[in-house]
Amino acid sequence: MGTIRAVCTSETKGIQKSERERVELRPDWGIGDDAHAGAWHRQVSLLAYEKVADFKARGADVDNGAFGENLVVEGIDLSNLPLGTRLRSGEVELELTQIGKECHARCAIYHQMGDCIMPREGVFCRVITGGTLAPGDPLDVI
Repeated sequence: MGTIRAVCTSETKGIQKSERERVELRPDWGIGDDAHAGAWHRQVSLLAYEKVADFKARGADVDNGAFGENLVVEGIDLSNLPLGTRLRSGEVELELTQIGKECHARCAIYHQMGDCIMPREGVFCRVITGGTLAPGDPLDVI
């Protein structure tokens, strides 16, 4: 079992996301007001809290959402889950559709640190069942 540590959105693609008190997820769409929402396979992005903490320990000055992630999750090794894995928090159900992503342009984090964890550690999901998520909510692998 994991815990959602942060929920983040942005209105524009290609920028860091900002923390929110809660987000509303819509089935087959994603987070309603997030730039990456849409009818595709990368509706919601997740990153493990532990991976971010390790990156910070190497000297990175990053906040939640800095990698463009929607959900920061503690207690689940997200990048080692198989495709098709389902995750649930309350009524919300997500399906893991992609692990990692190609980085077309080097982000500010890469220029600062010479590395970025999102391309290899970030995972992406499709929203199966919608609902509200907030920091502190549990997240289970089902």
